[in-house]
Amino acid sequence: MQMELKNIEQTAYQAVLELVRLDRPHLNPVELLVVGCSSSEIAGGAIGHMSSPQIGEAVCAGVLRACREWGCQAAFQCCEHLNRALVVERQVALARGLEVVCVVPQPKAGGSLATAAWRQLKEPVAVEALKADAGLDIGGTLIGMHLRPVAVPVRLENHRIGQTAILAARTRPKLIGGERAHYA
Repeated sequence: MQMELKNIEQTAYQAVLELVRLDRPHLNPVELLVVGCSSSEIAGGAIGHMSSPQIGEAVCAGVLRACREWGCQAAFQCCEHLNRALVVERQVALARGLEVVCVVPQPKAGGSLATAAWRQLKEPVAVEALKADAGLDIGGTLIGMHLRPVAVPVRLENHRIGQTAILAARTRPKLIGGERAHYA
């Protein structure tokens, strides 16, 4: 089990780095990454029915390590029982003008990843919503509501973690102006 957790942590780390390092001129730089994760799906179960705090801890550790190396911030999405609120560092909430809400995620009300983030961040707070530059959806957790428009799917080389898929997206500025417009 310990070796599996190390593999999960390493896969999460590699997926974040692959996503944030993607260098295409039309994409927004990644300053804030949103991550949603079903530990149940990683373990091979149905979303919400096999929560694993250990898997949540491993994914969170990998994400945070990659974000520290890259220099971006992470937001960890809670499950639908907390209306997909997010756990972020207090400084992120303050810098972005995000409204802090009163809740502390738990494995069965918030999810294992958000619970792990609450433990691993220096000064965690929960916020109701945000608009991230990129996102990882591990196990079909529906992070799209927390991405800036326009989201562009990214096919990762590391597209599986445990027993589930990793879906990734980056965002780009909106194209406006019609047929006479020119874009950089």
